[in-house]
Amino acid sequence: MAFISESADRVPIHTSHNVNKQIEHDTVRRLEKIGWDKDRISSRLCELDQEWDIERAIEANASTVALIGLALGASINKKWFVLPAVVATFLLQHAVQGWCPPVPVLRRLGFRTSREIENERAILLARRGDFERIKNVSASEATALLN
Repeated sequence: MAFISESADRVPIHTSHNVNKQIEHDTVRRLEKIGWDKDRISSRLCELDQEWDIERAIEANASTVALIGLALGASINKKWFVLPAVVATFLLQHAVQGWCPPVPVLRRLGFRTSREIENERAILLARRGDFERIKNVSASEATALLN
């Protein structure tokens, strides 16, 4: 295993096989439940727009813990300044390797990568027929149709 993981697969590579399979199973189950119903597809697409990917969850978690550490270090005891340093180390580790201590917890809670979310979105758009409308148009026209 390389020290620096490729960007697209770095989180799934560092996630247990069972957790990856559960996330995939949950996605397939949702897609089966929605089926080809255009109203349900549109509703799910709106939900996907609101879904936080694992990167956003890690960023929010890390910044919250770092700010708490800074506040406690400034007001209670300077030893609390170690907390932001640890968080920064975790963020760097995650950026380079795709793993840090919060990743297994967040994955078990169901947080997906942006690629996993976008794969579900692409299937839903295809089922709704969005790609049929862009078959024979330019890239800029296709982008306008999808937005």
